Amino acid sequence: MILKGKVYRAGDNINTDVIMPGRWCHLTDNDELAKHCMEDHDRDFLKKIKPGDIIVADDNFGCGSSREVAPLSIKAVGIAGIVARSFARIFYRNCINIGLPIFESPECAEVTEAGDELEIDVFGGRIVNATRGKEMTFAPYPDFMQTILRDGGLRAWVLDKVNKK
Repeated sequence: MILKGKVYRAGDNINTDVIMPGRWCHLTDNDELAKHCMEDHDRDFLKKIKPGDIIVADDNFGCGSSREVAPLSIKAVGIAGIVARSFARIFYRNCINIGLPIFESPECAEVTEAGDELEIDVFGGRIVNATRGKEMTFAPYPDFMQTILRDGGLRAWVLDKVNKK
């Protein structure tokens, strides 16, 4: 699986409270969640991104509460994936569980700016910043996580297993 998109750049400690503000956590419709994604971090976020774009952040992306609506809202707006120097562990696993690919790459965070074009080989462990002519690597997912992502998330993976019996 190859992701290609323009970069939306974020900084350190982007917490789930600014990704999906608490006042909207009661929403269950993905289209409604998408309308409020990142609004407390950047009011113009939805104007700056388009489906297929990639968030590149610094340290501790997704820190704060474990609210699952935060990664759901990011996926709902069409973000293809997230690259960061580091992630909060619960956020990381919530992303995998919903089928949103995320990657830890300190090097990518160092050399990538807003608007750069990235190409990510999700299962091959490679990121290319086409704008800057830079190639980077990241640790590939373990096999079981690759399967979950290929299936579109944990729910789809479980349904696939149940339906095969």
